[in-house]
Amino acid sequence: MKFSKTAPILLSWLLLSAAFSVSAGEDSNAITATPLTDYLTFFYAGREEPDAPPADDWVNGAAMRLGIGTYAIHQGDEALVYDTFTTLKQAQWVRAYLQKKGIVKITVVQSHWHLDHVAGNEIYQDRTIISLDLTRDIMLEKKAALEAGEEWGPPPIKPLIVPNVTFSDRLDLYVGDIKVECHRFNIHTHDANLLYIPQDKIMLVGDTLEDPITYMVEPEGLRDHLQELQCLRAMDIKVIYPNHGDPQTIVKGGYDKTFIDATVMYISGMLKRVHDKDFRQSKLEDYVGDALASGWIHPWKPYREVHEMNLQVMQTYYVEKEAGH
Repeated sequence: MKFSKTAPILLSWLLLSAAFSVSAGEDSNAITATPLTDYLTFFYAGREEPDAPPADDWVNGAAMRLGIGTYAIHQGDEALVYDTFTTLKQAQWVRAYLQKKGIVKITVVQSHWHLDHVAGNEIYQDRTIISLDLTRDIMLEKKAALEAGEEWGPPPIKPLIVPNVTFSDRLDLYVGDIKVECHRFNIHTHDANLLYIPQDKIMLVGDTLEDPITYMVEPEGLRDHLQELQCLRAMDIKVIYPNHGDPQTIVKGGYDKTFIDATVMYISGMLKRVHDKDFRQSKLEDYVGDALASGWIHPWKPYREVHEMNLQVMQTYYVEKEAGH
């Protein structure tokens, strides 16, 4: 099978059974699998104990506390898996679930390089793994650190399986007769790869949008992110499904474009106030209070810690760096 950004790729996928959810059990961090349409299934884990103190590893201390989802587009006996979860056990559970439904051919598409999206790649090392050129380059650059557990701390990802097929900006795939468009955006990270399903105007956004607020890991790019968010909003999108979101909202039909508006509200507000003397004391509600009240986004206590980290990151980059510290 050949992949290119100019020629569509014909794939055939499995049609799963009628809507239901199943639990994966403790070893897989209680994954649930919920069909969202007759060709799109949502896998989710985490958000179980919001008041528990964070663990000292990135899987339980971050990803599981915030909650994380992945998706599979399927028809016939093949499936496209969008990201591979945070552990090998989780990735294996998803693969076993799909195989139980009769899927024998699986292709992985990566949303970006972050650990909680690529940690399960080893389970799919015998399959095609597609990403942006940038994503593969970053993973290769950081491979030694990721395999040593030095990038985000433990646990290490060893071996780190990198994508074996890449593209630069756009790639069209066909899942049976379902067209899937891969679009590069510079939002959250500069290697963000979003999947658009034009027949139902569905956008799978990876980490470019998070409920309730974005994780500011590339502060130098925030003004570019705002421009790219406007480009995203201009697209013909009816439903948005994030990787880090409120699972009930996703199961009940997903988000609309007000999700984008809430993210713009947060980033632009933070940029506007970053030089204020009381910036480090500002609260999440100071930026997205109206969006929370309107139900565009939803409160989740661990994201208050994300907001605190965002304040520190922005102060370090925009204030201390500019002062030459």
